[in-house]
Amino acid sequence: MENCVEKVILNEMDLSDIVKKLGNQISKDYKDKNLLMVSILKGSIIFMSDLMREINIPCKIDFMSVSSYNGGVKSSGVVKISKDLDISIEGYDLLIVEDILDSGITLDYIINTLKARNPRSIKICTLLDKPKRRTANIKADYVGKEIPDEFIIGYGLDYDEKYRNLPFIGIANPALYS
Repeated sequence: MENCVEKVILNEMDLSDIVKKLGNQISKDYKDKNLLMVSILKGSIIFMSDLMREINIPCKIDFMSVSSYNGGVKSSGVVKISKDLDISIEGYDLLIVEDILDSGITLDYIINTLKARNPRSIKICTLLDKPKRRTANIKADYVGKEIPDEFIIGYGLDYDEKYRNLPFIGIANPALYS
């Protein structure tokens, strides 16, 4: 795995600091609310796991598996739900936890789908934001870090289901996917 990354952009300490900051803010903002954190699998699983340990108020969690990549490095534009939520979200204050927000196509689809299920509110927390790639009119409420338009791996983010286990986030070596 040593040749998979061109450059580390967020090391373990950077990630820890970002997660603590987000956890503190979410704890304050949701203090008197009915928080349900929804992790978008598979990419956000590590971020979600770390984030929920930094939140110091009661909350529930659930998971969705949604994709628009189909094994590539750019969104196909076609969104597919392969695992839906297990619980009813009616009356909950939903916080969608995502690894990266780039085109916004997937999150726009998720939000429109979930709104019909009558949650009290829906907000987005993303570890990484790539606003230059945005094609959908969507903005995260909580952003860990804005990043350049590079293909990245690590800390849950993958290429072809590999490299999620890297403890940092780095720019993928183009030799991986070209």
